[in-house]
Amino acid sequence: MAELTLPLPAARPAATPEPVIELTGVRKTYRTGTVEFEALRGVDLRIDAGEYVAVMGPSGSGKSTLMNVLGCLDVATQGTYRLAGEDVGELDETDLADIRNRRIGFVFQQFHLLPSLSAWRNVELPLVYGHVPAAERRARAVAAMERVGLGDRLDNRPGELSGGQQQRVAVARALVGEPALLLADEPTGNLDSVSTRDVLALFDELHAQGRTIVLITHEEDVARRAQRVVRVFDGLVRTDGDPR
Repeated sequence: MAELTLPLPAARPAATPEPVIELTGVRKTYRTGTVEFEALRGVDLRIDAGEYVAVMGPSGSGKSTLMNVLGCLDVATQGTYRLAGEDVGELDETDLADIRNRRIGFVFQQFHLLPSLSAWRNVELPLVYGHVPAAERRARAVAAMERVGLGDRLDNRPGELSGGQQQRVAVARALVGEPALLLADEPTGNLDSVSTRDVLALFDELHAQGRTIVLITHEEDVARRAQRVVRVFDGLVRTDGDPR
């Protein structure tokens, strides 16, 4: 009798990785009395793990509102925002605060370092809020400082550091919790050309290591360091090369 040969099961396609950022139809409307202003008008945006994306736009374009939504500092009026697969719109303020502390590392134009604390103690602050044990906080803060090239400046206070070094401390603080997303808002805005070059080189290194970075900037030469550029106009977004 002929041998019965069963067909092999079809190979399953590889699962598509979950994007770090996924905005679908996001709108943000501000109301003052009877006056309404729609800052975002149906934004669709996807940023995958390991991407380095610059966001640009003129004043009043909706760029700052988009940054606030991405950073969970504000919530969309309509649409869906998923951060690392989690629907941000379903979270209450306590959950949003936890998301901001654990999943997003923030770097701002102003360094926001506490002048009375040493550099490494500034870096450990997100872990303090996360109730991480003291010994682990110190080890992780030191590792983050070494990662940004400041292992020899652990005990210096912010006033004893240059502007570029202070921004590196701020980057170390953003990285210490190993967040899914590094969100940098005009991080070179207060730096001279040398410090700007150093900080952008650090972002290049982090990107090469697989870090997901969203950089908000108004400077074309800074934006060119990113993998792709998203431009915001009148509450809508367009990626460079998109014919819309």
